[in-house]
Amino acid sequence: MAEAFIHGFILAFGLILPLGVQNVFVFNQGAFHKRFIYALPVVLTASLCDTLLIALAVFGVSVVILGSFWIKTILMCAGIVFLLYMGSSIWKSTPENSNNENMAKENFTRLKQIAFSASVSLLNPHAILDTIGVIGTSSLSYTGSEKIVFTVACIMVSWVWFLSLAIAGRIVGNLDTQGNLLQVINKISAILIWGVAIYIGVQLYHSL
Repeated sequence: MAEAFIHGFILAFGLILPLGVQNVFVFNQGAFHKRFIYALPVVLTASLCDTLLIALAVFGVSVVILGSFWIKTILMCAGIVFLLYMGSSIWKSTPENSNNENMAKENFTRLKQIAFSASVSLLNPHAILDTIGVIGTSSLSYTGSEKIVFTVACIMVSWVWFLSLAIAGRIVGNLDTQGNLLQVINKISAILIWGVAIYIGVQLYHSL
C-alpha cells in the first residue's frame, strides 16, 4: 500500500511540475484576482478535470477514445481554437490591482474561468497522452486496493498543487500593488499559451 502511494505521489508530482498552460493559467488567476476566493473556480475545475483524466487513464477508457483518429483530430482542433482565444483574452486582461477595477472584474467571469480552465485541461492532447502513457501504464503494476491507493495519490497531488499554485499567484499579486508585474505575467502567459497552440497545430499538420 505504502509503495503504491509513494509511487503515485512521485509520478504525479513529476508530471505536474513542469511549466505548462494549465499551471500558467491557475497561477495567473491566483495573481489576477484581489481576493483568493475568486480564483477557486479555476482551482476546482483544474483539479476535477485532472481527477477525471487520471481515473480514465487508470481504468483504460481514454485509450479507447483517443484510439480514434477523428476524435483525436477534432480534439486537437478544438484545443487550438480555445488556446488562441484564451491567449487573446489573457493578453487584453487587466489585473484587479490596477486602477480600472470594473474592467478587471469583467475580464474573467466565473463561467469564463471554468470554461478556460476546463479547456486547458481537457483539450490539450499532449497532457492527455502523458496521463495515459505514464499514469495509465504505471497503474498496470497494481490491482485491487493498491491500484485505488495509487490513483488517490495521483489525484491528491493535483488538488494540492493547483491550490498551492493559486496561493502563490495571490502572494505575487499582493506584492504587486500597482499591477505592473501582473501585466507582464499576463503577456508572458498569453505568449506561452499561443506557443502551445502553434505547437499542437504543427503536430496536427504532421499527423494528417
